[in-house]
Amino acid sequence: MSTIPTRHLGELAVSAQGLGCMGMSHGYGAADDAQSIETLRHALDLGVTLLDTADFYGFGHNEELIGRAIAGRRDEVVLATKFGFANRLGEPTRIRGDAEYVRQACDASLRRLGVDHIDLYYQHRVDPQVPIEETVGAMAELVRAGKVRHLGLSEASARTIRRAHAVHPIAALQSEWSLWTRDLEAETAPVCRELGIGLVPFAPLGRGFLTGRYNSVEALADNDVRRTQPRFADGNLEQNLAIVERLNELASAKGVTAGQLALAWVQHRGDDVVPIPGTRRKQYLEENLAALDIELSADDLAAIEAAAPSERIAGTRYDATSLTFTNG
Repeated sequence: MSTIPTRHLGELAVSAQGLGCMGMSHGYGAADDAQSIETLRHALDLGVTLLDTADFYGFGHNEELIGRAIAGRRDEVVLATKFGFANRLGEPTRIRGDAEYVRQACDASLRRLGVDHIDLYYQHRVDPQVPIEETVGAMAELVRAGKVRHLGLSEASARTIRRAHAVHPIAALQSEWSLWTRDLEAETAPVCRELGIGLVPFAPLGRGFLTGRYNSVEALADNDVRRTQPRFADGNLEQNLAIVERLNELASAKGVTAGQLALAWVQHRGDDVVPIPGTRRKQYLEENLAALDIELSADDLAAIEAAAPSERIAGTRYDATSLTFTNG
C-alpha cells in the first residue's frame, strides 16, 4: 500500500509528487532505456501515479518508452503528455495550436503510448498565431471523444489561462517553479487558484543544480541542454553555487540533502502543487520522494528563502530564443 499522499489537479487525483520523464530521452545525454524502464516501474511500485511526458521528448521516443514501461499496469498510471512543438531535430522551433494539428498530435501520442486515452493532455507552449479558444476547443473535442480525460496548459500567461478556462475547464498548469524560478508567483499562480487549477512545477530542482551535484558543466554530456543555459554559464555559475552552499548548510542541519530541502520547499507551496522532478535513476527517485516527509516550519521556509533570494539568482532560466516561447 502506498504511503504517498494524494493531491488534486482540478478534479484529477494524483500522487503528491509525480515523475518527470523528459531526461530519459531528451536534453540530458544519451538514453538508457533499460535503466529508465526499471526506474519507471519502481516509481509505480512506490505509489507514484503521475508520469509526465511529451511528444517532443526524444521526438516520440519518450512516449514509446513509457508505453513499454506501463504495459500491463495502465490502471496504476495517471498519464500526462503534451503537444505543440511541431519541429523535428535540427529544425527551427515551431509551435502549432491549430485544431487540425491538435487532433493529429493526440492520435500520434496515443499510438506511441499504446493506450486508448490520455489522462492529462497539455498544450506544451501557446501558439501566438492561433487563438487559445481554437486550441482548447479542439482539445475539448478530444475529451468528448473519450481520447483525453483532462486538459492542461504549460508556460501560459494568466490572461491566456482565463480565456482557455472559459472554453473548457483546465485541470493543471505546468510551468517552471523552484527556488531559482519564481516568476509565476506574482500573477499566474493566484489566477490558477482562483479558478481551481492545479500547479505542476517542472524543474523543481533547478535542472539538478539545487541538488549540489554540479559545480561545472564539464562533467555534462556534450549535448546536455544545460551547457547552453545562462545560469550554468561562467560568472553566473559561481554566484549560483554560493546559493547552493547556503542551502547545503540548512539541509545538513535538518539531516537532509540540499535537493531534498529545495524540493520540500516546492511541496510546501500548497496542497494544489504537484512537482514532477525528473530522474532516470532509482536512487534519486527515492531521494526525491523522501522530500515528501520533510516538515518545514514558517521559520524553516523563511530561512530557505533568505538563503536563495530570487533577486540573487544569476542569469535567465532559458536563452533569449527559448524565453520567447514562455508566458504565452
